Amino acid sequence: MTAAAPLTKLDTALAPLLPHLALDDEPAAALKGVQTAAQGVDRLVAQGFRIEALRLVAYALPKREAVWWACMCAASVPDPTLAPADGAARTAAEAWVRTPADDALRRNAWAAAQQTEFKSTEAWAAVGAFWSGGSMAPEGQPVVPPGEYLTGQAISGAVVMAVVRRLPERAQDRMDRFIQSARDIAVGGAGRMPVEGD
Repeated sequence: MTAAAPLTKLDTALAPLLPHLALDDEPAAALKGVQTAAQGVDRLVAQGFRIEALRLVAYALPKREAVWWACMCAASVPDPTLAPADGAARTAAEAWVRTPADDALRRNAWAAAQQTEFKSTEAWAAVGAFWSGGSMAPEGQPVVPPGEYLTGQAISGAVVMAVVRRLPERAQDRMDRFIQSARDIAVGGAGRMPVEGD
């Protein structure tokens, strides 16, 4: 008797995620009969729908891991023109990932994101951290919980921005590396990637 393959953090039900992906007909058809997000990522990649696979990962990973993944994607595609505020947003997002139970760090991520123009992977990683739970209302106000899939929405945008940053001709290679990073994170790895050179 062979041992079953270990479950990964992408082995979550696919069906609840599909409405949030707003897939075109072809990638949607590629997912017919697929039960888990992990299988969905494999199917999409095999059929050449890498952007859709990345977006699926953003929604499927647990929120903490998804934010970390966006940070790793940003780190692997450095931008020498990145504003200091965007770098600070990534630092704040990573701080929350390391201590996700600390609500002050979640709010710090939002404060850092607000100092950006919301045009970078780093900024949206920080937004993803803020939208992970707790309340979106100012402290002391009635609780306004974020929608369940808002972090996925932020991270989906963040990672797609990293794909086309600076040297968009590298997009295909980046998508492959980002998917491999996500798979590593899904089994408990750090998802770190080599930093691109010019």
